Amino acid sequence: MNPSARLLAPVRARIDGWFLSRRPPSDTLELTQRNVYIVPTPAGWMLGATLLVLLIGSINYQLNLGYLLTFLLAGSVAVGMHVGHGTLRGLGLRLLAPDPQYAGAAAVLRVVLSNTRRTTRYGIGLAVRHSGQWSWGDVPAQGSETVEVAFKADRRGLHPVPTLTAETRFPLGTFRVWTVWRPAAQVLVYPAPEAHPPPLPPGEPLAGQAASTAMRSHVAGEYDGVRAYRRGDPLKLVVWKRAARAQAVGSEELVSRDTQQAQRQELWLDAQHTGLSDPEGRVSRLCAWVLMADRLGVDYGLRVAGRTVPPSQGEAHRRRCLEVLALC
Repeated sequence: MNPSARLLAPVRARIDGWFLSRRPPSDTLELTQRNVYIVPTPAGWMLGATLLVLLIGSINYQLNLGYLLTFLLAGSVAVGMHVGHGTLRGLGLRLLAPDPQYAGAAAVLRVVLSNTRRTTRYGIGLAVRHSGQWSWGDVPAQGSETVEVAFKADRRGLHPVPTLTAETRFPLGTFRVWTVWRPAAQVLVYPAPEAHPPPLPPGEPLAGQAASTAMRSHVAGEYDGVRAYRRGDPLKLVVWKRAARAQAVGSEELVSRDTQQAQRQELWLDAQHTGLSDPEGRVSRLCAWVLMADRLGVDYGLRVAGRTVPPSQGEAHRRRCLEVLALC
């Protein structure tokens, strides 16, 4: 950044903050002449300079054809400015509820563009403000179009959806018609799971039960609540998630839940069992353990930062555990 840009940066940031403060957050936006702006593009400025030269030359040499060409081009530019502004004016924007994502991964925002006009709106782009990564689409007449915009959150937690920009340069590319949108929604960012976590911790004996044998380690990360399938095992005890993965790799191995072992032990994913002193490292390892236990299809509980999630399993339980890890 050059010295002049560094000097102007605080002023630009102050003006930008003042401008955004005048935009109330909302997950829906109706574009009108009050919130749609238009400025010439570099090509538009060059065309304006060309028209000025043509006009001066026509006046100097009294060229009637020069006048005709100059005003014909100027009229085309004026019509293009009106059409470009009308492409955004009257458009409706609605943000769909964003899905949770893991830290470091791209979070996808889905925006529905609604068009009540009887003509198609062409060349409408949407992007996170100042990102430069645009998603373009056309909105059909009296229809809607869903545009996806991605942004990356590097930290876990609950983050506000970033400010979005919609623009078009249709039809001539001489004017940039744009608007700024501050959504009110928030996106939940899960912690990034550890890349190579250790096996799951051993199960803890239930209250009133004696300490049982240590966890079997013939399969890395296998909880001592499952065992190899035996003829006669009820189908409801089969871990079908593992069966599906085994079939995908060409194996026919079946695994059943060990109900006797489950009556003596329960799996607790405790921050104290991670063996790490870094708080973020603990959360990352617990996240990997939650995903590992969910893949095995066993009951597991979570203890972290004074919060406890009772043992259970399933999609809802996994989401609850990941939410606790994201917000702890």
